[in-house]
Amino acid sequence: MGYVEVGCRVLLVTVFALALWSKISGREPWTRFVRSVRDMTPWRSNAVPVAVAAGEAAAIVLVATPLQWAGVLGFALAAALLGCFTVATALVVRRGAAVPCRCFGGASETPMGWTHVIRDLVLTALAVLGLAASTSFGIADVGMALIAGVAGAALGLVITRTDDLASLLR
Repeated sequence: MGYVEVGCRVLLVTVFALALWSKISGREPWTRFVRSVRDMTPWRSNAVPVAVAAGEAAAIVLVATPLQWAGVLGFALAAALLGCFTVATALVVRRGAAVPCRCFGGASETPMGWTHVIRDLVLTALAVLGLAASTSFGIADVGMALIAGVAGAALGLVITRTDDLASLLR
């Protein structure tokens, strides 16, 4: 497992774990998430929010499993999910709908914007990078792998706070 793969694994586990926890940590966060998904899509059932949560949980398990096949599947699933999130977010922004981002929970009423689309594109690119890195064999020095993991976790935390960072820059 190479350093890029380790960093991408930890980053995606961090991002998906925080996203999933923010949705399923209680009735109110789940209700806000379901409402935001319903505002984004023409479907009024709970199938889409449940599929999103299940997909995030599966991505966490697969990406966190230190086996090559699990990494390949996990990165592919993460890239597919994030690609769908990117398209859905871009469509909401393009049509001018004032749908708040509930990706990482919170009660913010800030509507989705192009910063959310860019964030999702960056995450999709990192999942694809992780997928490419997971198909090669490399022996990682434990110390360097630890540094890559810490960097991945730190970047994951920063990415999950893009709304806060964007509001500071306004």
